[in-house]
Amino acid sequence: MNAPTSKPRVAVVFGGRSSEHAISCVTAGSVLKAIDRDAYDVVPVGIATDGHWVLESGDTDRLQIKGPGELPAVDGDRATVALAQDSDGTDLVVTEPSQPPRTLGEVDVVFPLLHGPWGEDGTIQGMFEMAGVRYVGAGVLASAVSMDKAYMKVVLRDAGLPVLPGITITAREWATDAQRCRERADVLGYPLFVKPARGGSSIGISKAHEASELEACLEEAHRHDPKALVEVSAEGAREVECGVLQSLDGTPETSLPAEIRITGDHEFYDFAAKYLPEEATELDVPADLPADVTTRIRELAARAFDAVSCEGLARVDFFVMPDQSLVVNEINTMPGFTPLSMFPRMWAATGVDYPELVDRLIQLALARDTGLR
Repeated sequence: MNAPTSKPRVAVVFGGRSSEHAISCVTAGSVLKAIDRDAYDVVPVGIATDGHWVLESGDTDRLQIKGPGELPAVDGDRATVALAQDSDGTDLVVTEPSQPPRTLGEVDVVFPLLHGPWGEDGTIQGMFEMAGVRYVGAGVLASAVSMDKAYMKVVLRDAGLPVLPGITITAREWATDAQRCRERADVLGYPLFVKPARGGSSIGISKAHEASELEACLEEAHRHDPKALVEVSAEGAREVECGVLQSLDGTPETSLPAEIRITGDHEFYDFAAKYLPEEATELDVPADLPADVTTRIRELAARAFDAVSCEGLARVDFFVMPDQSLVVNEINTMPGFTPLSMFPRMWAATGVDYPELVDRLIQLALARDTGLR
């Protein structure tokens, strides 16, 4: 084993098997730049699209979106890395062809920057729990519930939080009884948004303006997830987000809200509007809202955070309806940290800059217990 370090060792894990692989890489690039190397020993760990774990270079320039067809990815040909548990703790072990395994030393905390299934959905969190490794962000239950937008609605609704009406349609249900699926969608009324139930970054989302468009929208959603969420479109609503950051005593603190205004040819906040700098999206940070609406948004964001038993951080997305009522759209347990991401921008407007935000999340993870909490 390597000589013990006086600094906590942070393994930044990114990439993954989901369709949000590239966005995870971009997020990691930003976080790797921000971590204080005088305070932490940082090890970049990439998960290739086939699930292979590798020791990445940490070259943050490579972890950027250059254009629509130039998305970053983990280099799956690099040396294999794995977590190895023994009586003294959990080590990072590197193996290379024709070389004996070598250890990088004990991991004090993992910073998982994974978006979508097999990373943000409780699967990797369960592995960390089994290994007794501290990690940044939500635990198994909160991650799983928040990833599945259909079950998220059930939990939030049961906690008394307002959500949009919606139904789920699986690929099997559509194949066996499309007419029944159409009838259920008709009850909701058009237009409808159709999205992968367990996706993110607006990948696979489309809008069915009328019943004739439902099949194509479901086909697109089912390309990414066999379970699709079909929900009422919040026509005329403003899209507003609020960041939640846990304090050391567990209390959820909230940021000033921000508003997303879609311009140009975008009908909704799709992938291009989110991540491509040249796209016409206007962001107001903080949002220009009446004081009472801002207060209610922050209160509901904290309630949503607690409703799913979240930890560390979350971004809660809202619709502000024309009558100023609020609807919770979704909760993201690992929001993006890209240069265009709303979560760090909202906290910067609230007085917590990017390096401080990253440091606080690591400190929260280091302070919490392993096992049941």
